[in-house]
Amino acid sequence: MPVKLEVWGDGALFSRPEFKVEKVSYDVMTPSAARGILEAIYWHPGLRWVIDRIVVMNPIRFNNIKRNEVKSTISARSVSATLSKGGTVLPLYTAEDIQPRAAMYLRDVRYVIEAHFILTEDMGPDDSAAKFQSMFNRRAGKGQCYHHPYLGCREFPAAFRLWGSDEEPRGFEEGSRDLGFMLYDMDYSNSADIKPMFFRGVLHNGVLDCENMEVMS
Repeated sequence: MPVKLEVWGDGALFSRPEFKVEKVSYDVMTPSAARGILEAIYWHPGLRWVIDRIVVMNPIRFNNIKRNEVKSTISARSVSATLSKGGTVLPLYTAEDIQPRAAMYLRDVRYVIEAHFILTEDMGPDDSAAKFQSMFNRRAGKGQCYHHPYLGCREFPAAFRLWGSDEEPRGFEEGSRDLGFMLYDMDYSNSADIKPMFFRGVLHNGVLDCENMEVMS
């Protein structure tokens, strides 16, 4: 059976991959970000989440922020070499490695994620769809999660609850809005050649239909 989860927050940033330095958000939540929120609440190897619809409840509004970020990272190769051969990993001093960057993010967001899960071959002998459904509803109803879900970036935490109304959630506007090409997810079928998948996003009456979209890799 499908689940409906309401999520909201003061801000969100669903980064466009074409902007590498300055972060710019998509207009709405991406399906992969929605899946990440569901997995933060309940994940099991015996199921795979599939996003059906994302209902945009609040008007789409942007804001700009400037912040200082550390521009370098410690090499994983140097850490591995230090662990195996000994020595010292050169530290990073944030005061000397700061770079000002800008970001365009969404403010005051609220969505309703409608999704279902597919059972996989990794489910145990005592597992069932009813068991998974009950555990997700219980955890979401109590506000439990494996790690706190976030809206695109960890600096934008998400509040969540089960959609508590018998009425269907409605989007914030009527008509259609073309969102352009958006990231759908990453294709991990070939671990040696991981590819991004995109789709042409369109809001119909404030709803992003993820069931009937054409996904391109």
